[in-house]
Amino acid sequence: MRPNRPIMCVSLSMLPLIAGCGAEIRPDGPKRVVFTEADGTQRVLEVAPSEELRQAAIERLIVLTSDRNPQIRANAIEALSPVTERVEPIVALAINDPNEGVRSVAAMVAGRRNLATLAPSIRGLLVDKSPFVRSAAMFAMAKFGEEVDLTELSRMLLEDPNTRIRSQAAFILGELGEPSAIPLLIQSSVTAIPNASAIERKIFRLQIAEALVKLGHQESLDTIRAALYPARPDELEATALAVQIIGQLRDESSIDQLIFLSDPEAEQPMPAEVRLGVASALARMGHREGSFVAMSYFDSDIDPVRAQAASVFGVTESPENLGRLEMMLVNDQSLLVQAAAAGGIVDYTQRQLARSGGNR
Repeated sequence: MRPNRPIMCVSLSMLPLIAGCGAEIRPDGPKRVVFTEADGTQRVLEVAPSEELRQAAIERLIVLTSDRNPQIRANAIEALSPVTERVEPIVALAINDPNEGVRSVAAMVAGRRNLATLAPSIRGLLVDKSPFVRSAAMFAMAKFGEEVDLTELSRMLLEDPNTRIRSQAAFILGELGEPSAIPLLIQSSVTAIPNASAIERKIFRLQIAEALVKLGHQESLDTIRAALYPARPDELEATALAVQIIGQLRDESSIDQLIFLSDPEAEQPMPAEVRLGVASALARMGHREGSFVAMSYFDSDIDPVRAQAASVFGVTESPENLGRLEMMLVNDQSLLVQAAAAGGIVDYTQRQLARSGGNR
């Protein structure tokens, strides 16, 4: 356990892992969990069924959308996106957020969830000072079926000196699903980018390859697969992105390569970000082994690593994972981890609802 953190225990299916933490399960009644605080006092929680846990996670995310940290706000909005009726008013407010990252996420969520009633407000973002926000607004308006000029998106892709802006433009063109963008994307992959570093160019080309595959250009998968094997430590960022893309594309032919990357006994084991990315990618293709990887980082000293582990629990089909996510939501003091755990609960229960024909 990390130092200076009170030991508080929670239980669902986690009981075999935390024996002696004061959990009581009565076969004829609700599960009860005793939390021992740092000062020795105790409080009792009756563990909620999954639907009540889902609602608790949603309510926590709604609170976090107002946090003073823009990263927390953006992550919470993204995590709420599957719950259309709850995220719509949040997005309506976030369109005017002072942070460009939050405005950009809000516009992307609006487009993905088809929140077309927000079109008048989203249209105002087309003249935002931030190119990230403008490109996200173009995406949303196009998804709404509204008339929108994508000329600037093409200019960003081919001419912007910032490779992150070029990458965002490539990603959005792929998300829009218009095959006519293929020649433009191919042209951008061979266009010089003055002053860009080698890793920046590599990441940009990975984003282009992802967009091309989404548009039906399957040959570009080779570019993504090649990035799985970094030649130098500074290429690990590209490896992590390649793993993420393979999971999003559900490229099952890369499964053996992903498993190789996740091997903790390798001569040079991959860092947590890559191994957890592999676990998430495998989960998206129906493999449950990722829970073991996530458990190895469940109590990491690094907040983003624990948050990534929570996200893996959320996408991995394993009956123990709701209990693990509840433990992280209740116990972890990091808001970043709480947002990821709540989002994981929403993801997990959303799939349960889909299988049962529900939609809450």
